[in-house]
Amino acid sequence: MKCDRRHMLLYAVTDRAWTGKQSLYEQVEAALKGGVTCVQLREKDLDKAHFLQEAKALCTLCKAYQVPFIVNDDVEIAIACGADGIHVGQEDMQAGQVRRQVGEGMILGVSVHNVAEALEAVQNGADYVGVGAVFPTTTKADVDQMSPQTLRAIREAVTVPIVAIGGIHQDNLLTLAGSGVDGVALVSAIFSAPDIQSACRELRALSEQMIRR
Repeated sequence: MKCDRRHMLLYAVTDRAWTGKQSLYEQVEAALKGGVTCVQLREKDLDKAHFLQEAKALCTLCKAYQVPFIVNDDVEIAIACGADGIHVGQEDMQAGQVRRQVGEGMILGVSVHNVAEALEAVQNGADYVGVGAVFPTTTKADVDQMSPQTLRAIREAVTVPIVAIGGIHQDNLLTLAGSGVDGVALVSAIFSAPDIQSACRELRALSEQMIRR
């Protein structure tokens, strides 16, 4: 699947911290019904066998909704489950090495925090970049907040799609209007919501407003 800017509009990043009444599968399906345009499976603590089992199930689910399915960090799992893409951070495998392993047919996303990292990611084959944290966030404690100036500078430096991440929710999403981002990646704003499907409908509408402004 080719990476399209429209895939960045409402990008869901999973976190099983909010599973309980619903399984992660049920939460992701609710998000898909609510209009998310991309799903990234992020698992840092699951063993390989269960990770692969979960990835295969969610990959099949996303295909049914014609939404790209991205695996975070684990290239082997991404290849084994038939994922549409792989996303890596600056501390993970180098983007060029990932591209060589997965080939040209898989979407490659890279987390970046400044212009130099964004340019290097694109040079090494990134199809899109995730930029942030654009607001204070508790999801990743080791990431500093990005200034609006840096965000705009990254937009001017690269032509690939850009998705903003970090502390984004209903009340601050529209402040990203005019920044040049193609969409938003959300964790808690989606998966901690009491009604994920309704929350995603609202977030989708806000994201569409943001990119029109």
